[in-house]
Amino acid sequence: MPSRALPSLAITNALPRHVDVLVVGLTTSGARQVPKTVDAAFTKRFGMSLLDMATSLGAKSSADSKRTLPAVDGGPRIVVVGLESQQPNAEDLRRAAGTGVRHAASLAGSEALSVAISFGSSDADQLAAVAEGALLGSYHYEPISAAPAKSGKINTITVVHSSEVRDDSIASAAEIVARAVVTVRDWVNIPANLLYPESFANEVRNLVRSRKIAIDVLDEKALSRDGYGGLMAVGGGSARPPRLVRLSYSPRGATFHLALIGKGITFDSGGLNLKPAEGMYTMKCDMAGAAAVLAAVHAIAQLGLKIKVTAYGALAENLPSGSAYRPSDVLSIYGGKTVENGNSDAEGRLVMADAIARANEDNPDLIVDVATLTGACVVALGDRTTGLMATDDATAELVLDAAAVAGEDIWHLPIPRELRSKLDSKVADLRSVAPDRWGGALVAGAFLREFVAEGTPWAHLDIAGPAFYDGKPYGYVAPGGTGASVRTLIALARSLASA
Repeated sequence: MPSRALPSLAITNALPRHVDVLVVGLTTSGARQVPKTVDAAFTKRFGMSLLDMATSLGAKSSADSKRTLPAVDGGPRIVVVGLESQQPNAEDLRRAAGTGVRHAASLAGSEALSVAISFGSSDADQLAAVAEGALLGSYHYEPISAAPAKSGKINTITVVHSSEVRDDSIASAAEIVARAVVTVRDWVNIPANLLYPESFANEVRNLVRSRKIAIDVLDEKALSRDGYGGLMAVGGGSARPPRLVRLSYSPRGATFHLALIGKGITFDSGGLNLKPAEGMYTMKCDMAGAAAVLAAVHAIAQLGLKIKVTAYGALAENLPSGSAYRPSDVLSIYGGKTVENGNSDAEGRLVMADAIARANEDNPDLIVDVATLTGACVVALGDRTTGLMATDDATAELVLDAAAVAGEDIWHLPIPRELRSKLDSKVADLRSVAPDRWGGALVAGAFLREFVAEGTPWAHLDIAGPAFYDGKPYGYVAPGGTGASVRTLIALARSLASA
């Protein structure tokens, strides 16, 4: 897959001389930092300010609200977007920037546009949020077609501010973060006949080729030899065998070791416990966890963060066939612990168990796993909120704080102690699922925790809801893969590197 070209990004304290579209923000108390020259031109031409014209045309401060105003005297067209509150936070600004850029793209004809955003942002965190939101809002997935690929509808984005902060490093970091999210979106959106364990591993290889990141890919022979029973069982029904991708970034001076584990089911039919047809269509997204952790490592290395990171992508395709694993099979997970398979559609936890058990041998200071693991988590939290489970509250707070910085919605869920008994098995060390369906997301967390080495802090992110979006675009989110959890993982690495 070729690298997607994002618009070029600049952060400056002056409106460029040549801009096609200017995005400004509206709060509950009025517009924020409309450039004086633009406002004066509106007053002279129409006898009213830009704000008055916008409100007369129905502009609102609510999220995703947008109105287009005409260009004046050869100046830019104006897009007015809602910023929610009088004092919008970084995520409000990020979403508004995405809305504005996405709407600006809809105004493009045959020529790509230059877009400027002026939200009155002043500090570095706000500027970074606007820049990230703008770049992510420009994303569109290019359909697979015999027709020539269309160029992007926006070629330059300028974030305008009035502060004295250094802007070059902010722009560079925002581009790296946005690029990681977009990489995950593209991987998730690729059809499963084109992205399968081997080709996914090759995508990762190409991504990290020019970075100081070591990569090791175990094929089916190595997985069988070394006892990765979860991956071999789940991938056994497909003609495309499984892979385990291991990335290692170990910069000089790093004192903290973070391990990241991602579920990489490139297509999930449910195996012999076959999903209904309507539940299968979007299952190319079941590798979003692996995509997130692998892209995050690349971004962490690009940012030069002083933290050691080891990531595992557990890649398999879950299909029914004569060689597929069965309910009641007993599997030997890496390291020897045995699992009675209760449901072949609960495959993600089995490949994750292999990867977590292997990660223990790296002696990390913290393990974080990311997986589109359970429909139960979507039932509990909806399709925009990630479920978090952890070994302890301090570890959970680390992840929650990173999510708050990144602007991603995450909710801390418990793993009640009584759930462990639901995983008792008469024929193996434990079952993969409980005998009933209650608390399914929590049971899955309890299962994964069984494979974390004693004394190692661990956090589990269930992104089954927010990893894939099938509705109308909003903010900086387009239909398809979203890149959920990537920004949180990068923010977590930043906080641990500076601790």
